[in-house]
Amino acid sequence: MPIYAYRCEECGFAKDVLQKISDAPLTDCPECGKSAFRKQITAAGFQLKGNGWYVTDFRGGSGGASATGGATATASAPAEPACGAPACAAGGCATDTSA
Repeated sequence: MPIYAYRCEECGFAKDVLQKISDAPLTDCPECGKSAFRKQITAAGFQLKGNGWYVTDFRGGSGGASATGGATATASAPAEPACGAPACAAGGCATDTSA
C-alpha cells in the first residue's frame, strides 16, 4: 500500500497516511477539523541508477546478467579445422611442422 502525504491548507498540519489506491482521499484535517486536508505531490522514495535492470536483486553477484546486455552467450560447436584432421580440433594440428 502506498503512503500519501497530506497537508491542511488552513492550519498547516501535515501527516503521512498509509492508504489503498482505491481508498477515497482524506478531506477533514485531524488537527483543526476543517475540510482543507489535501493530498500532496511528493517525490518517489527510491531512485533508479545504473545502466539497466538486473536479472537478480544484487548488482555484484555472479547470478545474473544485465537486461540491456542482450541474450546470454550460447555455446557453439568449434570451427572445422582447415586441414580436416581430428587432431587439429583438439588443439594440436597433425600437419604442424614447426616443432
